[in-house]
Amino acid sequence: MSATISMNGRSFEEQGSPFFYLADTVWSAFTNATLEEWEEYLDYRKMQGFNVLQMNVLSQWDASGSDLDWEPFALQEDGSYDYSQLNEAYFDRATEMVRMAVERGFTPALVLLWCNYVPDTWATPFQQGNKMPLEVVEPYVTYAVKRFSAFNPIYLVSGDTDFPSELANRYYQTALDTVKRISPSSVATLHIQGRLREIPEVFMNHEGLDFYMYQSGHNSEFQHYSHEIAEHFYNLTPERPVINGEPCYEQISYSRNVYGRYSALDARRAAWQSLLAGGAAGVTYGAHGIWSWHKKGQNFGIVEGEGFDSPYDWRAALRFEGAWDYSFIKYVFDMYNLVGVKPLDIVLNQTKEIRAAGNEDTVILYVPVNTKVRLDFEAEAYSFTTIDLMHRRFARTEAYRENGYSVLPMHEFEHDVVIIGTKK
Repeated sequence: MSATISMNGRSFEEQGSPFFYLADTVWSAFTNATLEEWEEYLDYRKMQGFNVLQMNVLSQWDASGSDLDWEPFALQEDGSYDYSQLNEAYFDRATEMVRMAVERGFTPALVLLWCNYVPDTWATPFQQGNKMPLEVVEPYVTYAVKRFSAFNPIYLVSGDTDFPSELANRYYQTALDTVKRISPSSVATLHIQGRLREIPEVFMNHEGLDFYMYQSGHNSEFQHYSHEIAEHFYNLTPERPVINGEPCYEQISYSRNVYGRYSALDARRAAWQSLLAGGAAGVTYGAHGIWSWHKKGQNFGIVEGEGFDSPYDWRAALRFEGAWDYSFIKYVFDMYNLVGVKPLDIVLNQTKEIRAAGNEDTVILYVPVNTKVRLDFEAEAYSFTTIDLMHRRFARTEAYRENGYSVLPMHEFEHDVVIIGTKK
């Protein structure tokens, strides 16, 4: 089985049925997780309903330390990669890990070129050497695609990249062209730098770019980008599904070494606002300790660039409550047939934090802070249910008319809610 782009160009489907892209972030799995740990992880996330795993094919430059010794290429005397010599044992093991995931129903989403392997990107000042030669990109991508093609992965051609130069763009264009030449039916996109919203024209117009993936990221000053960038990509031409591929990870510290960590509520807010502002094809969760596959006692010291405080041990991070919030999102979207739902500009409150979306039969709103919601919308024609997202309690809600607009009254819960209306 594999996820494909739906006929309406706004979402994914699998075997003709809507497919809500619910991913977890496991960039460092291939280098840091043992097969026994991987099996434990997969079984837990399968239980929660996740169906996509975002993984880096190569070594993650900011992974946690590991006792394992797995490298994708042969090492030279100075410790840098000899890109002419692939390590077959590494890829044998990675292939086995992908097979284990696919057997449990996951779709792998594989990053081919994280930005640290490409010259001129924002990561270059922090990792000067060990860049992949441009002439190696095509044979490496050819090898990787042939290795993993049996598992019908999604390809994230780039990882966390900006587009600073023609040279950098050539790396990603070569990789994307190679993917589509070898496996034209594969779904592919670019994983771009946090808060970035502009993609070069060569990729925007590329028939091989199947969906938009952005990341609202981990900077505490820009969490409103969850909905702002979703809205931006939703309104672009050509129309494609939109995914927030990296909202704030649960329990990651605020970037740039700012004191504080993101809670389950923060991660939940980023998800719901992304989904209802245009990114309704799905969303990606991250736990600070899973993405870097951290083990207690191992080193973690990313002080350059965004800069983050220490992760939790991966087993503790696996059980963060926020993953259940994302699991519940998928449940709601599937139950109410909301995959690919269209954003609606119907909220009259003076805030962009309250988001609304809908289809022919259903309207859904996310209200992060309790208040009366005023709507430019015939809400009286709908039956409403308010869901307390903290405790997942359900309450009936009656809309009424006031001063020429519809009103959803202030609810009785103390936390953020979604309000779902179905036509009477």
